[in-house]
Amino acid sequence: MGLRTDLALTGAKYGCGEGYCGFCTVLVDGKPERSCAMPLSNVEGKSVLTIEGLSKGGKLHPLQQAFVDHGAVQCGYCTPGMILEAYALLLRKPNPTDAEIADALEGNICRCGTHTRVIAAVQTASKALKGTIHENR
Repeated sequence: MGLRTDLALTGAKYGCGEGYCGFCTVLVDGKPERSCAMPLSNVEGKSVLTIEGLSKGGKLHPLQQAFVDHGAVQCGYCTPGMILEAYALLLRKPNPTDAEIADALEGNICRCGTHTRVIAAVQTASKALKGTIHENR
């Protein structure tokens, strides 16, 4: 069963197919995982969050909105993986430094070169959330 093919959750993109690019990132029990390299049996009984589950009631999550506001979406192919990786970082560390953000997102490829905008977006979301990321799920 596939997220894209069987469940119509198209936010997780197909990239390298080997877990290196980050396009297919989902959160499993709050931790980023590459869905292309994870058998379905590994998520049985676990919470799986895709980009589709981050917004609520048609309203973007503050992190998603920050990506839009900072122009960190360019072609959009890497965006879902970047956002979920950043979300997991904010769950662990509500006020990350630029270096911590860059380190957390290092495994997510962006061919458009929006990395500085992505860092700014994560910083903006961090300030907007003020440590309340769990309430904004």
